[in-house]
Amino acid sequence: MPTPKSTPARVLDAAHELLRTTGLARTTTKEIARAAGCSEAALYKHFANKEEIFVRVLKERLPSVGPLLEELTADPGERSVEECLTAVARRAMDLYAQTLPIAGSLFAEPALLRRHREGLAELGTGPHEPRDQLARYLRRERDRGRIRADADPEAAAALLLGACFQRAFFTAFSEGTATEGTGTEPAGDFAAELARTVLTGIG
Repeated sequence: MPTPKSTPARVLDAAHELLRTTGLARTTTKEIARAAGCSEAALYKHFANKEEIFVRVLKERLPSVGPLLEELTADPGERSVEECLTAVARRAMDLYAQTLPIAGSLFAEPALLRRHREGLAELGTGPHEPRDQLARYLRRERDRGRIRADADPEAAAALLLGACFQRAFFTAFSEGTATEGTGTEPAGDFAAELARTVLTGIG
């Protein structure tokens, strides 16, 4: 007999499904609690607010760039910088492809966007985190002598992740249809070419 899931696990499962199908703006803690089979009061025993639930869903239910970058920053092993950047680009594209539809509805409601931004700031996180982590990895590679001494890690991180985000937007806009010139060519090819192009500037 399977072990019953804990309340936090049920809440995160329910939130993931609601965020995926309804969007962040229209998903309330009341609806999450109902879908998780618990009271809203029970939900607040484990989570401070909807923003904390969203962050936990990002970290525990969606593709995450953070652990990969922590690993590469500590020790890339036998992987070249190009291989590392290709892996990061693939992971980032997966992350943005899933989070863009979830968070997109926020931008239609300025007051809700402001509350969400403030909530993330209180938690010490935000959408800048992958960029900062990638820049940290690139600084480490610069220290190792594997990229140019005058390379700009922040600019390179912004270029790589910005292209991944743009591809996710084009893919969502075109309903996943690969269209020439829109950046929706096969993900593996795009990630490899993107990594190679960025590395041409800093390698």
